[in-house]
Amino acid sequence: MKILLLGGNGQVGWELQRSLSPLGDVIAPLRDDLDLCGNLADLAGLRTTVRKLAPQLVVNAAAYTAVDRAEADRETAQVINGEAVAALAQEAQAMGAWMVHFSTDYVFDGSGNRPWAESDPPAPLNWYGASKLEGERRLQSCCTRHVLLRTSWVYAQRGNNFARTMLRLARERDELKVVADQFGAPTGAELIADVTAHVARAAMQDPALAGTYHLSAGGETSWHGYARHVLEVAGHAGATLRAGADQVRAITTADYPTPARRPLNSRLDCSRLKQTFGLHLPDWRAGVTRMIHETLSDA
Repeated sequence: MKILLLGGNGQVGWELQRSLSPLGDVIAPLRDDLDLCGNLADLAGLRTTVRKLAPQLVVNAAAYTAVDRAEADRETAQVINGEAVAALAQEAQAMGAWMVHFSTDYVFDGSGNRPWAESDPPAPLNWYGASKLEGERRLQSCCTRHVLLRTSWVYAQRGNNFARTMLRLARERDELKVVADQFGAPTGAELIADVTAHVARAAMQDPALAGTYHLSAGGETSWHGYARHVLEVAGHAGATLRAGADQVRAITTADYPTPARRPLNSRLDCSRLKQTFGLHLPDWRAGVTRMIHETLSDA
């Protein structure tokens, strides 16, 4: 099987290059490749690439993810998160291929405290969420054989992430201030990639499994609780920190204004995914703890 992977150098895309490889030949063009187009802003190039490769599976892990910047750069966010998804979906449909695409809890308004189900009505608070919702709708309307995976609070060992930032600041400062009224589940790129490979394989064998699923790690926490866990693990591992877990001060979203509004409730109900595919989603602490130990060992 031939698999076209977009966004192969991103957090999730990098892990997908590994997890998808047992399923077939993974082709992951870079943004500036000469022969194949990996640039989601180049709609014509994307279409040409899909036609040239004729893959059986298209996996789109690329996106415009600068949440605050999207408020001012709406056109670019719309092209990458909406129109590019439509182009890929239309080409996949034309050749009878499957498409896997990733979305976000930001398509919801973050109200209440109940985990969001796939059937809940979207109502994004910011332009990033609106552009991702547009991509969802274009995928659903253009490609019959699709799997849409909504996830949240994604992190990876590769590149910058919240945990690395907390470790750096804890070495520099005596106290950290972290938002405590936004709730979700930190979800590792490794977990997302491994689940994606399992789901893609199952869906391609049974087209009735096509549709939308929520995917996040088990349990829940706030950004404040996330930061405390990171520093507790680092402290027990012997890291030298000026600020430990007890020096993480809780603040509210209102205390930390940003150009784009953030949802307070990013909890996702993943029961449909688990029941449909027979999967277990480990507690968020397991992946974060492993990532912290790997980060410290690389330092």
